[in-house]
Amino acid sequence: MRVAQGAVLVLVCLLAVGGASAIPVGQALVVSDADTGERLLVTPVEENTTVALEYTHSVEKTRVLDAYAVRDGELVMTRMEFESYGAGLPSRANVTIENGTFVFDPEGSYEELYVKPGPVAGHRLHVGDDTYDLVELSDSQSVRLSVVDRSALDVALSRLP
Repeated sequence: MRVAQGAVLVLVCLLAVGGASAIPVGQALVVSDADTGERLLVTPVEENTTVALEYTHSVEKTRVLDAYAVRDGELVMTRMEFESYGAGLPSRANVTIENGTFVFDPEGSYEELYVKPGPVAGHRLHVGDDTYDLVELSDSQSVRLSVVDRSALDVALSRLP
């Protein structure tokens, strides 16, 4: 009888863990190595959390900010700020000027973004109120940014020491 009760208890535990791993309870931004897929950063995000890449333009040596909002599991580009026109910057976009900075609302929604952080550009990643040194985090290697669903099990495991 005890063996049967033990087997039932194990089965209930397995079902609970399986259920917890299947139930989405939120989202996370994942920064992973573009070549290996190794996760370098996993941080919780909610709908409309701002995710921004800030860097120094390699030729112009001026600040550039690309801002996105988390929406339905994607990164929707909401704003671009730059201080001067140069290679790769939108020369024909309908920009406004705010405090000496060119600003526009570009189109685009992305399931994943690839970035090649570098020490000259000094890429920083802003997620909500937190800022990460993307160059240090990636050791200057290409990274992939994506939004994933988090399960109850993911959340529980992330709270373990």
